[in-house]
Amino acid sequence: MKKNNVVAVPRSRLANPAGSLVVKVGTNVITRENGLLDLGIVGHLVHQITELQKKGCQVILVSSGAMGAGRGVIKLKNDNGSTIVKRQVLASVGQIKLMETYLGLFQAEGGVCSQVLVTKEDFRDRSHYLNMKSCFEALLGQSIVPVVNENDVISVDELMFTDNDELAGLIAAMMDADTLVILSNVEGIYDKNPTEAGAKVLHKIEAGAALEKNIAPTKSSFGRGGMLTKARIAERMASMGIPTVIANGQRKNVLLDVLAGKEVGSVFVAEKKRASGVKRWVATNEGQEKGVVTVNNGAEKILREKIASLLPVGVIKVEGVFQKGDTVKIQNEAGEGIGYGIASYSADLARKLLGE
Repeated sequence: MKKNNVVAVPRSRLANPAGSLVVKVGTNVITRENGLLDLGIVGHLVHQITELQKKGCQVILVSSGAMGAGRGVIKLKNDNGSTIVKRQVLASVGQIKLMETYLGLFQAEGGVCSQVLVTKEDFRDRSHYLNMKSCFEALLGQSIVPVVNENDVISVDELMFTDNDELAGLIAAMMDADTLVILSNVEGIYDKNPTEAGAKVLHKIEAGAALEKNIAPTKSSFGRGGMLTKARIAERMASMGIPTVIANGQRKNVLLDVLAGKEVGSVFVAEKKRASGVKRWVATNEGQEKGVVTVNNGAEKILREKIASLLPVGVIKVEGVFQKGDTVKIQNEAGEGIGYGIASYSADLARKLLGE
């Protein structure tokens, strides 16, 4: 994403309105209690984004709500089907309605938006990943707001994102965004259970803060995630150098206030040094590797002492099916993980070069 020579907001090192921003809006923010879209909330969100664009900000919007939009279009005839099938049907119908809504609202504000549907597999494959990045850069270069959602129609459980919080984090890392804002239906992270008297929002969260004891591991009404997922994503992004804010998306002017440096929501303060593009891709693919490479004791010692290229002479076993550029897990002879890396060879060629 485009970088500008701007002065950072002292409160949290957030992007100025002339920076780059990824905004994730959750299902519970833009839908009513009956599961239907709340056009007032969606319209105000679009208005804020177009105001930020006028100030030079590049914005990517990661939006849930397809199934909520689908509920407003059709009533399922058979309520006994599998959850996945119901989700596919509602998402297939609702995604059209959701994008129709966004397009109409952006055009009313003098802007333009586009649709980008992705699956987790798109982030595992390096060539898909780079093609997707190029697409986003082209759209942003034309002052178009990409509206991104998981392709629920073809995603299956084992290949699904935890929720759109994870998707937003992956996009923020991919685009090296100045700021990630996760909009929920609560004010942020509290210093204790928010149902208890005297609970206060933690407006600034440093690395290493013990948060899990204050967050109930519950999921949202219509979404798949919850506050614990949001906090973990925010911590990971901050560790890569991307400040992340969790705030109430139903609050008036929440995006404008966040980027103005006002005390809104919970800010996860970013590390001073940003991770490189390759390191961000490898880090966000942890657990999604396409293969496993087992190394001997000599190679293990070198890898643990410093970041280095792994030569075939140090490899004793290659598992999985992967191509050059894919993420692989590296383990020692005892099967203990050492780290992750990017394959310099395909799995077939790597097997031929074992020990050479």
